[in-house]
Amino acid sequence: MFSFADIIAITFSLFAVIDIVGNIPVVLGLKRRELHFHPVIATAFAGFLMVVFLFAGEALLKLMGVDIQSFAIAGSIVIFIIGIEMILGRSIFSTDPEVGKSGSIVPLGFPLIAGAGTLTTIISLRAIYTVPNIVIGILINLLIVYVTLMSMDKIEKRLSKNTLNAMNKFFGVILIAIAVRIFSNAVISLVRI
Repeated sequence: MFSFADIIAITFSLFAVIDIVGNIPVVLGLKRRELHFHPVIATAFAGFLMVVFLFAGEALLKLMGVDIQSFAIAGSIVIFIIGIEMILGRSIFSTDPEVGKSGSIVPLGFPLIAGAGTLTTIISLRAIYTVPNIVIGILINLLIVYVTLMSMDKIEKRLSKNTLNAMNKFFGVILIAIAVRIFSNAVISLVRI
């Protein structure tokens, strides 16, 4: 039932797709825009989405009349916009004043942590690995995400403003490239259907 080798493979696959380390400049950029986030809420929401998609992802999307490719395209557009914001230093996403300036759910929980790539990967992993092993891989990644989010203040203090600005621009371009890759792969998949 439990396989250490499978858990390691799942953990590394999800770690690469979630890319919380690469998202550090994005999270710091959200903080600079005074979008507050709570590591527990962001991690819990992302975990909730991952588990829902593990058990019912494809069925849930079909119920709403959405295929995986369309879901991936929508997520890639949100990621693309965040990348543009990082490069231009302009805020495109606005927050509802009644809700407050919280970024815990959107864009942090979704699509940055549990984005279209992560959720599609989880659906794909289910075809290869057992559910208990996938759940453990998800939990390990959520722990890494939580520790990273809790360390944001320390990370920010260790990096100069110029370094943060340069990282923000660089990772904005990377984020746009990832969005384009997700978008193009999804469009190619849609055309083949």
